[in-house]
Amino acid sequence: MTPELDVFPGAFPHRPPPDLDSPDLLVEHDWRAFTAVERMTNHWARPGWPDGFRAYYWMLTFPDAGELMSRASQCQDALAHLGMDRVPRDGLHVTLTRIGSTDLVSTDQVQLVADLAEQMPLTAFEIVAHPLAGSRGAVRFTLAPWSPLIRLHAALSEAGRRANVPGGKPTTAFRPHLGVQYSNRERPAAPVVESVARLRALEPVSLEIGSVELVELWRTTDPLPAYRWRVVRSVPLCPRSVSPSFSGRQQS
Repeated sequence: MTPELDVFPGAFPHRPPPDLDSPDLLVEHDWRAFTAVERMTNHWARPGWPDGFRAYYWMLTFPDAGELMSRASQCQDALAHLGMDRVPRDGLHVTLTRIGSTDLVSTDQVQLVADLAEQMPLTAFEIVAHPLAGSRGAVRFTLAPWSPLIRLHAALSEAGRRANVPGGKPTTAFRPHLGVQYSNRERPAAPVVESVARLRALEPVSLEIGSVELVELWRTTDPLPAYRWRVVRSVPLCPRSVSPSFSGRQQS
């Protein structure tokens, strides 16, 4: 069963979409939320990331997803005039949930939460990255469907609860997305929305999700601001017996 999402002021969009699996509705929901933004913020000025901060997270990473990297680079090149910070090709990721800062989570707890996740019946799945939308602090792909991502978030959150780690936001507040570039200053949103709108007809990219990574995550500023990580444990997902296809929304 997929947990229900709820309205959450700290999430973007605040309200969950009307359907968690329809590519058309997810794409439209993300776009409507982005077009309602009046001013973009500096992503790097978010609270909770003091200098030198490191934390353990669950993430999806894409080291071998050449098509995704190419599509992201295509979008970044088209938006270069905005002066945002690109997500590096090897830095593309989907953040699932925080486990806790390295100061608060012991090595034994990291081991335990990974062991617990590995014992759960988590099944591999396919998602599709749809160009293009954004949030108050980033330009990003819309992901579809959401249901397998939400179930994965809930399972990993339960593993964290059982391991007694600090954890992150509740599953009810989870809004899956895949960032392409980050806003590095406050700015009017309209020019960004206008530029992003030109890229929305690009073909979506399918992604096979066969594992989830427990990483130690930090920020760097050399050569440019970015997130970097070290994979602590890669937890494989159970193979699917049937492979449903989510090939993307229909273009009108």
